[in-house]
Amino acid sequence: MKPFLKRYRQIGALIATLFLLFAITLGLLGDRAQAQPTPIRRIDPYALSAQIYEQLPDFPLENQYISSDTGTAATENTLVSRLIRYHIYTQNRPTVFRLDWKLTLADYLGAFEGISSDSYPDYGLQENPYANDIAAIESLSPQQRNTLVNTLYEVFTTSAEPEASQPAPPSQ
Repeated sequence: MKPFLKRYRQIGALIATLFLLFAITLGLLGDRAQAQPTPIRRIDPYALSAQIYEQLPDFPLENQYISSDTGTAATENTLVSRLIRYHIYTQNRPTVFRLDWKLTLADYLGAFEGISSDSYPDYGLQENPYANDIAAIESLSPQQRNTLVNTLYEVFTTSAEPEASQPAPPSQ
């Protein structure tokens, strides 16, 4: 009897899907059935890392490197900005889950997916910051790492939320 029920549910789902497609084609459902495009949100690692450093002023900057493009100090290229870019662009992890940030820190600690020096992007610097970035993360206490994860999570979740609409001023 169970295979019959499974087949019955599959046929029901197929009929519902066909009805929905038919209704969309004829325009019976109006605008509700049309997918709304989600706005693409650009992530600026430098601006977000500045927010994190405001909340964690004692966190290591690791910004003593020289830019390969300009030959001057790349002071905006910090440990946090590189960690954000590694998390998003190298590992392609979501930014709104604490666990994913913990996995990224575990990468730096060699406990999850090890980072090799040749695969660690230099982010436009003359010298690859791999060794110093690893050492800086390793030097943090577990509490400091947890605070970093929570701060990253808060910055990304609050910046991802749409701004609350302001009430209209009263008319005179």
